[in-house]
Amino acid sequence: MSFLRRCGATSFRRPFTHSLAFRSGTVARGTRPNVQNLRSVSLHAKEHIKPEIKASAWVVVPATVLVLGGAGVLAYNYNQPFRHTVLAVVRCSRVAEAAILGAIDYKLTFAKSYNSEEEKTTAYSECHTRSAQRVLKALLANGGIFIKLGQHMASVAVLPREWTGAMRPLQDQCEPTAYEDLDRMLISDLGVSISEYFEDFDPNPIGVASLAQVHVGRLRQTGERVAIKLQHPHLQEFCEIDMEMVEVSLGWIKHLFPTFEFTWLGEEMRENLPKEMNFVHEKRNAERAIADFENIRTSMYIPEVKEARKRILVMEYIQGGRVDDLVYLSDHNIDRNKVALELARIFSQMVHINGWFHADPHPGNLLIRPAAPGSKSPYNFEIVLLDHGLYFDLDTPLRINYSKWWLALIAPATPETLEERKKYAKLVGNIDEDLYPVFEAAITGRAALESSWEEVDGPVGVPRAKSMIDLSAQTEEEMEAIRNAVIQKEGLLLSVFDVLRRVPRRVLMVLKLNDLTRSLDRALMTTHSTIRIFLITAKYCTFAVWLDESQRLVSELRRKGLSAMSLGLLWDYFWVWWYVSRYEKMYRSIELAEWWMDTGARVVTAKAWVRGLFTVGGLQGAHKAAAGLA
Repeated sequence: MSFLRRCGATSFRRPFTHSLAFRSGTVARGTRPNVQNLRSVSLHAKEHIKPEIKASAWVVVPATVLVLGGAGVLAYNYNQPFRHTVLAVVRCSRVAEAAILGAIDYKLTFAKSYNSEEEKTTAYSECHTRSAQRVLKALLANGGIFIKLGQHMASVAVLPREWTGAMRPLQDQCEPTAYEDLDRMLISDLGVSISEYFEDFDPNPIGVASLAQVHVGRLRQTGERVAIKLQHPHLQEFCEIDMEMVEVSLGWIKHLFPTFEFTWLGEEMRENLPKEMNFVHEKRNAERAIADFENIRTSMYIPEVKEARKRILVMEYIQGGRVDDLVYLSDHNIDRNKVALELARIFSQMVHINGWFHADPHPGNLLIRPAAPGSKSPYNFEIVLLDHGLYFDLDTPLRINYSKWWLALIAPATPETLEERKKYAKLVGNIDEDLYPVFEAAITGRAALESSWEEVDGPVGVPRAKSMIDLSAQTEEEMEAIRNAVIQKEGLLLSVFDVLRRVPRRVLMVLKLNDLTRSLDRALMTTHSTIRIFLITAKYCTFAVWLDESQRLVSELRRKGLSAMSLGLLWDYFWVWWYVSRYEKMYRSIELAEWWMDTGARVVTAKAWVRGLFTVGGLQGAHKAAAGLA
């Protein structure tokens, strides 16, 4: 019976004609088969075959899925190019989706007609918010250097408030790397584990950023307490592919929507990110900054670097408070006015004199502490400058032209001065006359000066000063007018994008420095005039131009010598001398204005002290009021 069952099963697997002859038994070889019999046998065969085919499908399809899935998992875990390809597709699709949807949203919103200006303002603001939130969601999902990309966007002062506000939380939304991964990185880079290199190591970081995190520990060899900056290990693997994705995504956006161009962000990351990810480079930057200020009496202090590898940086541990912490300043009897002015001096020295400046300034990179014994600080405090991964240089022509532009902004608005402002804006930022007002507003942080743009083009109802010296305190109405102008006017928004595209990256970084000094001056609740820090800038600009002209005169004398004297050359020397003396007089007048404003600030502080004495209560109340705490 088993033999017959095997034969029957086999017959279904033979060709149809053989099966037919075997099963019918009535069709002889060479005779014509009956058609009806053939149909009945065919139907009978199909009834038996269908269940077998269905059964095979239920087995083959899941097996195929399992095999392919398993192969995909193996390839993802053990084949780096395959893993990078998968991640590139996923991560790139997130950014591309957010960017393309945002560009379409802008196009549709700007093309609509609105019944009132209020309705238009609301619609534009909501469009900014939707687009920014889409991008924020994509950046958070991707992590890594995409967080850094968002942080750059948050610091660009000329972007709409909805964008900078949406990106600002990225400063604090960075996930720390696990201790075990850091230990493996230390073994890989130094050949020793964390416990072998450090006598004590706090596994909880005191700070987490997009590229690295900082721990506190104690060196095993010396017992010295140190701060340890450790790069997130996964960045090295995905850095190159992420930069490629950013550039490709932004390139497609530019191709599809030429007016919405952000390729400059990709170019900036491509140039600067490798520098920030190399801590040996950061050590060199810190050493150069120390050397630049070696012969200057300043409150700036840079921690000493103990050990520097590409992904590991061990440095002196500094304990202090945030530079804008009014309670800390009050507890240590530190004058907040002097802190604001000293910050302006430090960064003005870097930009206008040294031509080499810290390009990632924010309050998190600035600490303040009481001056240590032997400090060269002229005050009772030191400003500690951290995170030296990114610096920019300004060549001499750019540095001097930028200084001259600031001096033109400070000078009274005559027709000659207005022409000078536009001339140096072109030399500094590659900005033509039509974009000049936007660029000036970005530099000054205000609604632009008188005669910079027509009333119909800029913020409406905002009083304009003739120069930086005439600026009054910025009101909420002025800030709101600037925001509304950017939101409501499509042409103005596109002008902002155009400015960002044209202006050299290093000049944009200078804008960040300007914004930092202005925002800290407000955060410190200083009692001096709002233009006080502009006088600091003017003073350094004047000195930079004076020094450059003096050096040029001496160089000409050395090159040509007295024997080559002629009437024309003597006239040139006289002109340069007059030019230099003009800046010397300007420098002295600025010093006089500084003294007058500082005297006024002391009077305001004294009034606050007296008010606190009676209204808050006692000497403690007077101290709090004078410190801006009451």
